[in-house]
Amino acid sequence: MIELAELAARLGDPELTILDVRSRPEFTGERGYASDPRQGRIPGARHLWVAELIMRRPEEIRDLVGLPEGAEVVAYCHSGVRSAHAVEALCAAGYQARNYVGSWHEWSRHEELPIELGAIELST
Repeated sequence: MIELAELAARLGDPELTILDVRSRPEFTGERGYASDPRQGRIPGARHLWVAELIMRRPEEIRDLVGLPEGAEVVAYCHSGVRSAHAVEALCAAGYQARNYVGSWHEWSRHEELPIELGAIELST
């Protein structure tokens, strides 16, 4: 598990991959939960929908995530439930994975914390 303060302090850390496992509209900020004051994602987060991770073999998960075994990964969703499932799959694939239990529900309430919106353009 990772707490808000540690995650906020590690934004931009090249040794940490932040994985948003919510739906694509939640990730881009197009749609989310009305209970959240802001929509979007944690800056630098990569998107991988949780359903893509479930019921996969470890090598398939590593192919999807695109990181070497042993890499440090933090997963988050809206309230920590989907990301808990993602962390189980990530750990089974050999990652040092932790769940940000507060997830977007917590992050969105802190106006001092940055957010990103929109799709990410992938370079080729």
